[in-house]
Amino acid sequence: MILVTGGCFQGKTEYALEKFQISRDEAADGRTCPLHMIYTTKLLYHFHEYIRRLMQEEQELSVEELLQKNPDLILVTNELGYGVVPVDRFDREYREKTGRVCCEIAKQATEVHRVICGIGTVIKHG
Repeated sequence: MILVTGGCFQGKTEYALEKFQISRDEAADGRTCPLHMIYTTKLLYHFHEYIRRLMQEEQELSVEELLQKNPDLILVTNELGYGVVPVDRFDREYREKTGRVCCEIAKQATEVHRVICGIGTVIKHG
């Protein structure tokens, strides 16, 4: 599994599509795709929004199950922890959940890339 992270509107999805030679048709949008698609797609962008949807439906993501079912998945997510702490309780819990899930994924990922201004830096390899 590969994790691509960075701030909002930093070119993460375009970077990942180009870097890993994946067409937009082979990728899924975490905002709108069926929830089960995470187990079959090559690349899921807006992973942070996918987590929000799971929380709204009171579902949990098993990172272990995801690694077993789709070990070559590339996840693209916004880094939410650098911004202002939300006033709304659900938004605070969502921000925290996203951070914790991404930490767990990063720990087990083969690679982690951070993208700033469209430029990716590998922060974990191997």
